[in-house]
Amino acid sequence: MAEKAAIEKIVKETLSLGRKTLIEPEAKAVISLASIPVPRHKVVKDMAGAVEAASEIGYPVALKLISPDILHKSDIGGVALGIRDAGELELNWSRIILGAADEAPASVIEGFLIEEMAGQGTEVIVGGIRDAQFGPAVMFGLGGVAVELLKDVAFRLAPVSREEAFDMISEVKSYPLLTGFRGGSHKDLDAIADVIMKIGRIMEGVSAIKELEINPLVVYERGALAVDARAVLG
Repeated sequence: MAEKAAIEKIVKETLSLGRKTLIEPEAKAVISLASIPVPRHKVVKDMAGAVEAASEIGYPVALKLISPDILHKSDIGGVALGIRDAGELELNWSRIILGAADEAPASVIEGFLIEEMAGQGTEVIVGGIRDAQFGPAVMFGLGGVAVELLKDVAFRLAPVSREEAFDMISEVKSYPLLTGFRGGSHKDLDAIADVIMKIGRIMEGVSAIKELEINPLVVYERGALAVDARAVLG
């Protein structure tokens, strides 16, 4: 795996800081090295930087809290979507800061992510886990908050062949949502299979990654985009 050394460098730097999780921009750097598409984004530390980054990326943008202590940002209101101008950016910045102070007062806030808005598509999840008995494995299923509710997922041991990746995609009950259910459009199954295979290669090649998750991976008629990512080291 050509990107292995660069990914291991990110992991080692994180561990040297005493952290066992990759914050979102670090996790996105890892999957970007494996050629998994992510939205354009920039890490900022203050409002002036946020306004500059949003102007550079182009409105509307998403604003996301960055904290190694908060794995699920949306649970504490740490995400604002569809921000249209600098005024809305400032309002949401203040709201998220105040919310984090109430909901997770002991958390370290490392900044914010300014990110381009992803277009609407079908949300799926692709993840990797390292099982003590079976080794690295890959997971696929319906994404967003539905994954915890419906647990509609399929697993395979890593690495995963293209044929196995397509088998995983077709196994989940929500498969018709990807193939034109009730007049919907057919989604790019090749793009999903590519991401499943790439996550499998990362999990096989980088032993210090215990868990790696893309949720959601937004899938379109052509292509897919990893909108959020996280990783746990071990």
